[in-house]
This record gives sequence, structure tokens and C-alpha cells, in this order.
Amino acid sequence: MAKFLNTSATNYFLEELIKSASDRLILISPFLKLNDRIKELLEDKNRLKIDVRIIYGKNELQNDEINWLSRLTYVRTSFCKNLHAKCYINEENCIITSLNLYEFSQVNNNEMGVVVSRLDDQELYKEAYAEAQRIIRISDEVRISLEKVTDKEEDIISKEDEVSGKEENSRTQANTNSKKTKLTTSKLAKKLGKKTDELIKELISLAYVEIKNEKEMLTQKGIESGGEQKKGRYGDYFLWEEDFNI
Repeated sequence: MAKFLNTSATNYFLEELIKSASDRLILISPFLKLNDRIKELLEDKNRLKIDVRIIYGKNELQNDEINWLSRLTYVRTSFCKNLHAKCYINEENCIITSLNLYEFSQVNNNEMGVVVSRLDDQELYKEAYAEAQRIIRISDEVRISLEKVTDKEEDIISKEDEVSGKEENSRTQANTNSKKTKLTTSKLAKKLGKKTDELIKELISLAYVEIKNEKEMLTQKGIESGGEQKKGRYGDYFLWEEDFNI
């Protein structure tokens, strides 16, 4: 019989579901930004050569996520347009829940769901597994290994924005010599001696960045401090003035 899960129980059973996977693991979530604990568990599955499929629906992967995924040979990712389902399955259990594979959701939101056992609810498990397979079939596999984002690419992005900004500035402000150098969040984090995730959490706590619809957005305070939100190849990213310090 299916068992009801509250927020803490959902997080617990999700970890147990990943840990106990011995043959296959399917993770379906629109948003994908994993906490360190989930990453550790998936890295262990990769070492054991367990077939892991991650299907996500928002084409806004952070650079850290892209680079981390590129190192996992047995973890395959697929993009599914209009995905809203959240379902996590191994060969024995299935969790259907409101919880995204998104660190903010796992820490801050009130979630609920159910866990289904293949042994106790064979028909229900079978139907959920069949639907998960259908979602995989209609998804486009993303070969992350070929799309790894490097610091060099981030430098190029930053420089391109800086150049375009200078050109625009020179057209509209003839007396202005140059525009301040802008750094991506990861570059700024390195400059400040922090990890990127750590800096993002601080930016959120100090209201430079906010979460809207489980997406990181620049606030008015962030804009007034000189921050910019740009659209890149892998989704939105932030630029900050070189001398910005929280």
C-alpha cells in the first residue's frame, strides 16, 4: 500500500531510494540543482556502474551542474519540454511527489508525496514505471560530456558582455572612458575565496538574488548594486562588478 510522505520523509525516502538502487534509477524533475548529499549518492551509483537516467524540464542548468554531470559516465540526462512531473524510481520503489531535485525546494518548501512499493502495489508501480519510460522516450538526450562549460568559456561570456557594454556606453556617453569589468558569479566567488553555491546562498540571504518559481532572479537591490542577469547558452547567469563585495 502507498505510504504518505511529508517534507522530511520525502527527502529521507528519496535518499534511501537512490542508495538502494542496484540495477536502475530514474529521476524525473523539472528543476535540476542537486545538493551535495544527492551528488555523493549519484557519484557512488556511477562508481558501481548503475544505469541512472535524469530527466529535467527547465533548460537552465548551472555551470557547476553541467561540469559535475560531465564527469559521470553512467548518468544520462534528457530534456523533456513542458515537464512538470516529479517522480523517482528504482527497481523496487517509486516516489511520486511535489519535491523537485532542487536544493532550495528540499530545504525551504513544504512538500508532500507518496512512496509506492513494487512488492505491495505491483499494478500501481507498473503504471508509474511505464509512464516514466514514456517520458524518457519523448525526451531529448543531452550529451553533457560534449557540452562542458569551462572557466575559459565563462571568461569569453564575461568579456563579450563587457565589450558590448563598452560599445553601447561609448555611443550614449561620449565622455565615459570605459565600463567596469563584470564577473560571472563563479568568477566572483573565486575572487572572494568562496564556493559558487556558498556565494549564491549569501546573495539570496542578503536579498541581492531571490527565488521565483524555483528560479534564481536578480532583485532590485541586486540591480542597484550593479548586477546584471543575462541569458546564455545554458540558461540565465549573473554578472557582477569586479569590486562587488557582500
